[in-house]
Amino acid sequence: MRLAATLSGAALIALLVAGVPGRAAASEAPALEPYQLVRCLQLLQDRIASGDQASLPLQRRLLEMTDERMRTADPATFKEPKNFRALLIYAMSGGNPLTIEQVVSRLELEEADQKLAQGIIDYLRGKPKGTVEALASIEPLAQISELGAFLALVKGSVSIADQPEQAMKLFDQARLLSPGTLVEEAALRRSVALASRVEDGGRFLRNSTQYVRNYLRSPYASQFADAFVAGVVALHSSINLDTLADITAMMDAEQEKVVYLRIARRAAIDGLSELSAFASAKAENGRDGSSGNADPRAQLYSGLSSVTSGTATDMLGKLGGIDRDKLSKGDRALLDAVEAVASELTSAVPVAPASTPKPLDIEALPPAPIDIAPPPADSMIPDAAEAPSPASSPAAQPTAPAAAVPEQPAVAAAPRVVPLAQQLPEPAEPEDPKITEARRTLESIDELLGGSPK
Repeated sequence: MRLAATLSGAALIALLVAGVPGRAAASEAPALEPYQLVRCLQLLQDRIASGDQASLPLQRRLLEMTDERMRTADPATFKEPKNFRALLIYAMSGGNPLTIEQVVSRLELEEADQKLAQGIIDYLRGKPKGTVEALASIEPLAQISELGAFLALVKGSVSIADQPEQAMKLFDQARLLSPGTLVEEAALRRSVALASRVEDGGRFLRNSTQYVRNYLRSPYASQFADAFVAGVVALHSSINLDTLADITAMMDAEQEKVVYLRIARRAAIDGLSELSAFASAKAENGRDGSSGNADPRAQLYSGLSSVTSGTATDMLGKLGGIDRDKLSKGDRALLDAVEAVASELTSAVPVAPASTPKPLDIEALPPAPIDIAPPPADSMIPDAAEAPSPASSPAAQPTAPAAAVPEQPAVAAAPRVVPLAQQLPEPAEPEDPKITEARRTLESIDELLGGSPK
């Protein structure tokens, strides 16, 4: 049944576009019903999803023809449920939002259909909140499969931010309702990106396997590759690398190499040395296991993954053998950074001599005494006599001059140190201002230290 529809659709597409040059196609097209044109558009897009790149120009032409037919159709045409559903499917298949708004504004719709149309228009206008509200009561599985698949895809897309688990279920519904189509391709591609967000490694690997098996030639496969590389790095601790190798084995050799190079680069920058080493080895050795023509990118990312191991000589020697001319500007900057880091991190650390004493622990030292060591002799300060203890007589109270100390021979013991607070000048001589200021400073220091011991 599907084969017959595909053949009839292909014949109809050929009829529509054959021999019609440029923009004349829209005005000279047969007066087909809107649902017939949209069915042709769907078949063409399914072929594109399967890798038929030659159908891309036909898609543009067919979109122009369908847009013209929708704008010029009589409002009564859309009273037919098939044509109204075709209008909504066209809107979700890359149709012109202005055309959809103009046509819907001319129609007398029931409340359910009006909400359905408004939700799709909000989606095309980039208003996810309005889409969620308008389509909240719409159940995709209750709709005709062609329309339900698109609705599940749209509802899932606007639910990713707030309800990722619900979005995943809706993408599964879209795939169930429309297998082998552009809708399934889009649902799988978005599911791969979403699986890493919800940290579901098993689903990530299953959906990636299905995408690679069925849609690797899609013009949107580059978006899948972005999501695949990011997912492998994000889920590296929960996925099996052997299963990863099975998935990439379904790619052609060049695609596999590029994917592993991207994984190696991302993993190396994120500090995932094991994953980076695995991917670098896969890219460097190739599918046949030989590394005859080593890719300088693989060498760089391999060096990134092992920058903290080995000696500086070995590491810098490996990095120095990379052909810089074959690297991109970004990778050349990365190579410069790796060489600088390798010089820093892998240099030999000098060993301390065995005789070097163990450094003292500052906490193990005894507390410092509060006694103040005698300052060096100053000719500006005269000899002092012993004064009464501060405990028996306040420092500010006047005291009697002490008797002169007899002069000692040079070989006598050093005189006892008198606390600074108890030193008094000889009253007979006037004080020099410099001496007064010096004494005042020393007394302030002594007070801060708690006073001299008895």
